[in-house]
Amino acid sequence: MSVTIASPQLRAQVSDKGAELVRLQDERGRDLLWDGDPAFWTGRSPLLFPVVGRVRNDRIQVDGSEYELPKHGFARGSRFEIKEVEPSRCLFRLHSDEATLRQYPFPFQLDVSYTIDGTTLTIAASVTNSGSAAMPVSFGFHPAFRWPLPFGSPREAHAIRFEREEPAPIRRPVDGLISSKAETSPVRDGTLLLDDALFEADALVFDRLESRSVVYGAPQGGSIRVDFSGMPHLGIWTKPGAGFICIEPWQGHADPEGFDGELSTKPGIVLIQPGGARDFVMKITIRQGEV
Repeated sequence: MSVTIASPQLRAQVSDKGAELVRLQDERGRDLLWDGDPAFWTGRSPLLFPVVGRVRNDRIQVDGSEYELPKHGFARGSRFEIKEVEPSRCLFRLHSDEATLRQYPFPFQLDVSYTIDGTTLTIAASVTNSGSAAMPVSFGFHPAFRWPLPFGSPREAHAIRFEREEPAPIRRPVDGLISSKAETSPVRDGTLLLDDALFEADALVFDRLESRSVVYGAPQGGSIRVDFSGMPHLGIWTKPGAGFICIEPWQGHADPEGFDGELSTKPGIVLIQPGGARDFVMKITIRQGEV
């Protein structure tokens, strides 16, 4: 089941499976989001919770016990309750249950809202700790935008422009874990020129990110601005030859190679105290004119 929200400039469709954004269109009905072609990747914009990326041996450690947890967690495959639907806003909710507690032994409530205001879609996730112990959490957004965007420019003209310079080295996943080996940043003068060759060795992981917004598009025509003020990490990924580029704001990332500690000590994890909550927000704005 899905719901649709809209403004005169933007239209979004959200599925109850994973509370996932599955379609995003501009005022002319042009699709901005990947269509989930199974020849490449069936995702469109999954939500990553309670971990981002893969954990070592697909298991987490909590108080000395191990729990099997899949890559990116279980939220993306879960059915959410549809709690509110308005013309330009909807709210989805996921509660912990017996199945989630077998994988992640923490009671929680995850609320995800989608709100459209003019040309901006805001996705806000709020994680509440319903238990009696501090709860270790990561969260990530994973939207896959069309590459090329449907504004008339060729694929090779597209780039991602960062809010700030990004001189720090990047990292790559190796068997799903973050490599201990750093690579020179491919960002030059705040710009990442997109090319399939960039992704032959998997995603780019910015774990020392300076920017909190990027603009994706070609020099002329429309573009997409992604804002993520509270998210300190970023992944950029595609499968070479596919028609999408993922721009992924994260709080946390996959286990580093060699990490074998408790989930609470994993790099990028945040702790939510009993009864407390933590919000994670991403904004997608459609822009006309030059990038």
